[in-house]
Amino acid sequence: MSTPSIAARAKPPSIAELSKRLQDGARQLEGRFLGKEEIIRLLFISAVAGEHLVMVGPPGTAKSALLRDFAEVVDAKYFDYLLTRFTEPNEIFGPVDIQAFRAGEYRRRIEGMLPEAEVVFLDEIFKANSAILNSLLSLLNARRFTHGNVTVRVPLISMYAASNEVPTDDALSALFDRFLLRVRVDYLDSYHFRGLLQKGIELESEQMNPAAAALKPVVSAAELNNVQQHFSDLLSFTEDFLATFKGLVFQIRSEGVGLSDRRIVKLLKLFAASAVFDGRSEVNDSDFFVLRHVWNTPEQEEILQEIVVPVLDQWYEQHPEHARIGSTPTNLEDLLEELRVIRETLTGSQVLSDMQLFSQLRNLGDIKAALMRMTENATAERMIGEVDKLLETMFSSSRFA
Repeated sequence: MSTPSIAARAKPPSIAELSKRLQDGARQLEGRFLGKEEIIRLLFISAVAGEHLVMVGPPGTAKSALLRDFAEVVDAKYFDYLLTRFTEPNEIFGPVDIQAFRAGEYRRRIEGMLPEAEVVFLDEIFKANSAILNSLLSLLNARRFTHGNVTVRVPLISMYAASNEVPTDDALSALFDRFLLRVRVDYLDSYHFRGLLQKGIELESEQMNPAAAALKPVVSAAELNNVQQHFSDLLSFTEDFLATFKGLVFQIRSEGVGLSDRRIVKLLKLFAASAVFDGRSEVNDSDFFVLRHVWNTPEQEEILQEIVVPVLDQWYEQHPEHARIGSTPTNLEDLLEELRVIRETLTGSQVLSDMQLFSQLRNLGDIKAALMRMTENATAERMIGEVDKLLETMFSSSRFA
């Protein structure tokens, strides 16, 4: 007897079950893409909340590959396309129905095209011409597509896009505004170089082997739609959380980062989706990490980091039992390997920038927090001592004097 597919499951999953499956999907992707933990989490969060995400970064940073693999772990109708300024509407919305046109009606044949897709990825989206742009705006905002005198409601869960740069043309600002999350994807740092080669060659080998194991779907479009239909049950926030959010919003605005009332309301959905990803029915301050990805220009990223990170640091200091998002492995063997890499980085001959040093400091703190949760483990206790020695060495250096 065959096992029913994910799409065939009628009963909506509980938060705990959904979280377990979403995290399983995230682990599958994290096993293939080095240093993309936070981006991967945001992909799932946007799908749960029904919001849109755009990735911005130079070519060769695995934007397209990551989205293609994400589409494999979400059991949904998928459509993707690389846009150019010469792309015509019929390439993504469907060709004109010739028979209907001869009968005096104008409509498109949308079967298998973007209007019927549940998860969409448009590469180089800001190269879209005005004919495509107008249809995308209503599709993203109202989930509706009009062709001729026919308007259909589209089943779109989330649209994901990629671009090499942030648009500067005013004509594209409305489209950019439809993407609540803006994620920078850059080249990996030098201390990830060895891991990059290892992961990269594994993926290249898989692509050359038709018999290679495929990714396993973990959640269906029907289940995500069911969650979204009952999303009001998740939109409950404590007064303390809302007070902190209010302070962050007005601090962000005071620094010149535009954040409209519409986007502020939608951000509440992302906080709730972040909690669902973790298996929680209530949000907490760790969910504010989402605010690092609401910038309008790349220059605003650093401003948001300076505003949001202290709130996150305070929460993780008060809750050491929780691992920082996308930070450290969860088993002892991986922690040992991570500590070894950090030790080689810090004691090597390469001169590190201040940003790299502070990043390693934070990584060491996260490793120590993870080790402290492994009670009554002699190896973990010994490793804590090694972490303390590394921290002492770093703080005694001239860079921190």
